Amino acid sequence: MSYSVLAGNHDIASSTDDQRGDSAYLRAFGAKRYSRMPTFGGASPDGYNSFHIIGAGGRQWLILALDWRVSDRGLAWAQGVLNAHRTLPVILTTHELAYSGDDGVAQLSGYGRRLWDGFIKRNDQIFLTLNGHFWPPGRTVLRNDAGHDVHVHITNYQDRYYGGAGMIRLYHFDLARDVIDVETFSPWFLSRDPHKRNPLEAETIELTGPADRFSLSIDFAARFEGFAPVTPPAPRPPAAVIGRDTAAYWRFDPAGLPAAGQAGSAVSDGTLVRDLTGKGNDLTVRRLHTSPAGALTWSPEHHAGQPAHASLRFDGGKSPDRGAILEAVAAAPINRMRFERGYTIEAFVKLPDPFEGDHAWMGILSWEGRNGDAGKTSGWSTEEPTCSLNLSPERFLQFVVYPTDRDADPTSWSHALPVGRWMHLAVVNDARRTVVYVDGSPIARNPTQPSKGITTLGKPFVIGATQFAEQFGQGFYGWIGDVRITAAALPVRQFLTTF
Repeated sequence: MSYSVLAGNHDIASSTDDQRGDSAYLRAFGAKRYSRMPTFGGASPDGYNSFHIIGAGGRQWLILALDWRVSDRGLAWAQGVLNAHRTLPVILTTHELAYSGDDGVAQLSGYGRRLWDGFIKRNDQIFLTLNGHFWPPGRTVLRNDAGHDVHVHITNYQDRYYGGAGMIRLYHFDLARDVIDVETFSPWFLSRDPHKRNPLEAETIELTGPADRFSLSIDFAARFEGFAPVTPPAPRPPAAVIGRDTAAYWRFDPAGLPAAGQAGSAVSDGTLVRDLTGKGNDLTVRRLHTSPAGALTWSPEHHAGQPAHASLRFDGGKSPDRGAILEAVAAAPINRMRFERGYTIEAFVKLPDPFEGDHAWMGILSWEGRNGDAGKTSGWSTEEPTCSLNLSPERFLQFVVYPTDRDADPTSWSHALPVGRWMHLAVVNDARRTVVYVDGSPIARNPTQPSKGITTLGKPFVIGATQFAEQFGQGFYGWIGDVRITAAALPVRQFLTTF
């Protein structure tokens, strides 16, 4: 395992800086010690400052270790390291930087102020610093010259039982949750037989105070944007996501919606949304009831993995019912397709934050018609459509389908969908059973009942609402991006989110 070591005031003559020359510490912990480590990036000419580059979480990170007292020459070297690695986030370790009282609130020491003013705050790459020397442990957040947070942590336990007993501080970086989870414990105490631990060993196995066990919420992409901006993927042309089995594909950029306007502009009734497969499954815009123009507007918002960088904003609701739909033209093949060899239905969706009003059982997409007219009687009502994707009052995703081969209505249910975040939804049926995915993850409540095909009555396919008793109530509330229907069961690796 690669590791980094730096000198403290008991390792060298404490009255000297990193230009002190030879020392027992340097002979033991100089650059030669790390030369075979794959992470080692180099050391300053004096040998007392060094850096490592590690790969984790899909990116690289720079660990900069500075001496007990860094000279101007040492700081110039450190600046050169950062200048040569301008896109890497930096964790700075040094022996002294801050101190804390019993309240656990860290403050810069006199020397720490010099390091902060002369180096740390000027370099936006440095987002976390770790130091010891003083006790008790503590932490604070300082603002650098770029206006961004720098987390300052004291991790010294020499005042604890057995001099800290080799206490270890672990930092768990979770880039999916944008969180750093921190814990502090003694592996030595943990390794001892629990029946033989003395009372103080048992008491200090793990430290759980606010300065020892905590979580940091950091939006990594936003925090690192100033020096390592994430380049968003470019839009993909329709041909890149249309395959042999693609039955229909709709998107709301000019390729699919020639009438696309400015952000917030209304999409008029009668507007045509083209099926980009060329198979004739075009959609037309229609407002429900007496809905105003704002019930359907164009938006540049989109999921990061969405092929088209555009969406439609639906402002549906109840009391009175309002909304808008995209309805397949009468001759569209999608209205009659039964998908008995399997199917994949994909849609990009975002719910507003805050999620205001009553939108229980609003539809995302569906086929019109009554299941009772198709001879299906097993469901809770013969008035519901033969296939629909909806949202329950608790924001649970519901996919209900009446298969072609049996009188049944196997229904999938998700967890509560989050608000204010784009999601990729996928319904996959392999002619045997159906699995619904949210962001490429199968939901927990997928039915095991057999399910083959989709019973259709030749009536229109719709995006933006679900009928009951052949009547539309409320429309969808939120954003809908690209929608694709494939006449085959696609694996996750072939979803629209895959580049």
